[in-house]
Amino acid sequence: MPSLLEIRGLTRRFGGLTAVNAVDLHVGEGELLSVIGPNGAGKTTLFNLVTGLDRPDAGQVLFEGQDITGLPAQQLAQRGLARTFQHGRVFANLSVLDNVLVGAHTRLRAVKPRVGGVPGLGALAELALALIQPSAVRREEQKLRDEAREIIALFGERLTPRTDHPAYSLSYANRRRVEIARALALKPRLLLLDEPTAGMNESETAEMLEIIRSLKLRGQTILLIEHKLDLVMQLSDRVAVLDDGRKIAEGLPDEVRNDPAVIEAYLGHRHVGQTQVQTQTQAEAVPA
Repeated sequence: MPSLLEIRGLTRRFGGLTAVNAVDLHVGEGELLSVIGPNGAGKTTLFNLVTGLDRPDAGQVLFEGQDITGLPAQQLAQRGLARTFQHGRVFANLSVLDNVLVGAHTRLRAVKPRVGGVPGLGALAELALALIQPSAVRREEQKLRDEAREIIALFGERLTPRTDHPAYSLSYANRRRVEIARALALKPRLLLLDEPTAGMNESETAEMLEIIRSLKLRGQTILLIEHKLDLVMQLSDRVAVLDDGRKIAEGLPDEVRNDPAVIEAYLGHRHVGQTQVQTQTQAEAVPA
């Protein structure tokens, strides 16, 4: 399938630590690619490089064949990249609906007139239109509100009854759901999810799995970071594995699951040997 996102030799160093080391990846249109690896493998740093929160020391990020390396997050959002964060981020004092509407800001047209290159004039014109609210602005706002309510409905009884509740009143899991709903309001070409089930219990994780599955069935292209390997194996078209900043494996879920390099990265021969020794020692210490 044609690549929507292509990462070439992406590298990021922090002093003597190479957090992302010459990583190559591609994500096809409509594909769900999961990036897994032990803690500290460089997964979130990779996301930050792709989404403009950090700049690489080397390498390229291509989106629809165009170089987007180091572009600011605002420009990437306008191109159709949306992400969530490992530690959820919502606007605590805004309602669920208003949090989701924030995600649609790059799609506003009626309230952003073209006024030439005069510094500050665009902001003043936008403020005036927001205050006066001509019919075009009102229609656009209503359309976005209707779409936001449809997105909230994807999360069923978890969010729909709480549409007008402030985000600070929500449970941790529901805040994570709001963050995903906000990303969907962008109508992204590529959705990047950074550990969407972090902190969720088994039933909440199962619900999130079904939501992500439904997005995939609708054709949404997804780049996913996730520690819960059962979820990864059920959802992914392909899986890439990072360890110490390097990509050590990539392929179909079953191939990656059984890759010796992946098993070693998660367990380690030394770790396995120590466990076997400890178990044997304990058994010998038990009185006959």
